[in-house]
Amino acid sequence: MKKTTRCRHVIVALMCVMVLSGELSKAQDTDPSPPTSTSLPDLIRQALERNPEIAAVRKQQEAATQRIAQARSLDDPTLSVQWWNAPESFNLGRAENTIIGLSQKFPFPGKLALKEGVASRSADMTEQAVRAKERDLIARVKQAYFDLFLAHKAIQIHHEQMDLLVQFVEIATAKFRVGKGSQVDVLKAQVELSSLHQQLPVLEQRRDTAQAKLNELMDRDPHFPLAPPHAPREARFDRDLVDLYNAAVAARPELKAAGLAVQRNEQSHALARREYYPDINVDVQRWQNFQANNGFGAVLSINLPFAFWTKPKYDAAVQEAAAGVAAARADLHSLENLTRFQIRDLLAKVRASWEVALLYRTTVLPQAEQGVAAARAGYRAGKTSFLDLIEADRAWRGFQLEYHRALVDREQRLAELEQVIGADLS
Repeated sequence: MKKTTRCRHVIVALMCVMVLSGELSKAQDTDPSPPTSTSLPDLIRQALERNPEIAAVRKQQEAATQRIAQARSLDDPTLSVQWWNAPESFNLGRAENTIIGLSQKFPFPGKLALKEGVASRSADMTEQAVRAKERDLIARVKQAYFDLFLAHKAIQIHHEQMDLLVQFVEIATAKFRVGKGSQVDVLKAQVELSSLHQQLPVLEQRRDTAQAKLNELMDRDPHFPLAPPHAPREARFDRDLVDLYNAAVAARPELKAAGLAVQRNEQSHALARREYYPDINVDVQRWQNFQANNGFGAVLSINLPFAFWTKPKYDAAVQEAAAGVAAARADLHSLENLTRFQIRDLLAKVRASWEVALLYRTTVLPQAEQGVAAARAGYRAGKTSFLDLIEADRAWRGFQLEYHRALVDREQRLAELEQVIGADLS
């Protein structure tokens, strides 16, 4: 009698847990807002169109472009009026001489062209900064996208594990009813099911965080609904190391910007050397004389940058510009070395992640699934314990998640590799 009563209590408790699981699943699946498409190319396009970081660097590029016209322009002309020997009454119209002059400074030939070249190289560098920011944003979108996929996959595996555990509960309960099983097995199943319910909020929080991150990159509300992402590709990456480095030399924005920095500093150095040559100032004047003939005049003047008391500052400017050229070349060489290392490192990680995923798909997962089937059959026949059945199921689900995590890791390392190279590798 006591055994029957205990059995009824256990069955009622398990039914309550199963009902609660169903309600949670319904709440999970019901969303008042229809989710939008999560095609990765669409999300990347929206991020490039809407992200405020991209808008900021594009405006910086626009500002840098406007400096080119400023650099190639002459200084403002100067208009002057002089009154000489003005009478004591301050009647300027009766001054003996009124001189109206217009002067313009003309830099030594080649100076304006060099200034324009420096400004142009700076504008080109900001353009490469825009390209680099776009590649960085694309990589972040891809990483957040696959984080969201893994979060959805973890929840899916979690629900599948709960469904399978409910089947185990039914097996344990049926054996307990006919006296072939123990109440301990039923209680273990109940504890395991409760433990799975406790893990669900953590998995949902990770999914919501990944979704919020992806929405943030697209400048949208963090709660904006997104459909589950598509699964990662399952294919070997066969690009060669030398091929990837050549692609980076041709496409990486940071390398292009470093090369432009060398050119800009070389032109700055040439401009500093050109400052040794004098500028010319032309002043055209109109003379109006009181009670005398009027006339025209002109003044031609130059500065003296080669004077011994001013020449040291020009020498220092040339040395400063030469140091800037050497520093820019060193930065370019350092970035080339870093690019080689990053490509080699990320390529190794991409290949390692794929090998891990392939091992899980071809060997580990089939064996784990066979282990679950064998443990279930053994438990039905009374040859294995219920704990072995639970452990086999837990290991199988864990291996499934690790398989998808390896695929996600491969895609995220590929996104980093694309950022380093500066081009898509699809």
